[in-house]
Amino acid sequence: MGFDAQFLGVRAAMPRFETTDVSTGIVREATVELDYMHFAVLLDTARRFARATGVNIDGAALLDLDRGGDEWRLDERIPADWQAGPEVYARNDLDRGHLVRRRDPVWGAPAVAARANSDTFHYTNAAPQASGFNQSKELWLGLEDHVLEHAAAHRQRLSVFTAPVLGEADPPYRGIQVPLRFWKIAAWNAGTFDSGVLAAVGFVLDQAPLVDTGELHEPAPGEAPAVGPFRTFQVPIGDIAVITGLIMPELVAADRLPATIAAAGWRELETSAQILL
Repeated sequence: MGFDAQFLGVRAAMPRFETTDVSTGIVREATVELDYMHFAVLLDTARRFARATGVNIDGAALLDLDRGGDEWRLDERIPADWQAGPEVYARNDLDRGHLVRRRDPVWGAPAVAARANSDTFHYTNAAPQASGFNQSKELWLGLEDHVLEHAAAHRQRLSVFTAPVLGEADPPYRGIQVPLRFWKIAAWNAGTFDSGVLAAVGFVLDQAPLVDTGELHEPAPGEAPAVGPFRTFQVPIGDIAVITGLIMPELVAADRLPATIAAAGWRELETSAQILL
């Protein structure tokens, strides 16, 4: 159960969120980490969405299971009002978007894989995505496949971190705020079996233009402007840390995006072949 920081043979820890302002001592939103089969969710109990998810993927042991009925459910281990449940997605064009991709944790013994498959259908692992998100599904979800193929020369293992960017200006809707951006980081062992070298790449997708937000706010320092409907960018992992407020020093240090290219701004991707590894 849960996310294994040593799964790659070199440490790649879950991003964390500092819930107390160290300068004032004021407690901000509370977070709780929830363990599932082969993945974990860092849930913001005020925003009711994940600030981070982390999944361990063993490409050599993946099983091909069907979706199992799409039976989304609340996590009974925590209060229902900490979770954005079915009322958010009813009678509208918002899809329940998996954060940990359904097939990613589905590996190992059949009973274990089946449990992982089922676990991905908790509302704690969902975020609202405009129905047009499917326009970019092949690229956005295909990023992991591309990096996994690259990692196959080593141990066929990957750790992937994904979540919405929980911005203060996200538009209110039915008691929640709809996230306008999503981020993803893929990490792998680029060394040998006996000598681990962590490598990572980061991406951001923007759904703001297809969500009725009124006038977009001016970006704060360190925040990226709106980048257009479902355009996917490879970005410095340090930028992801800034716009999310997450602490992820190991992943920032492991970024494969060359500094000279990172300095030029976010790189728009049209195909996964454009990813710089």
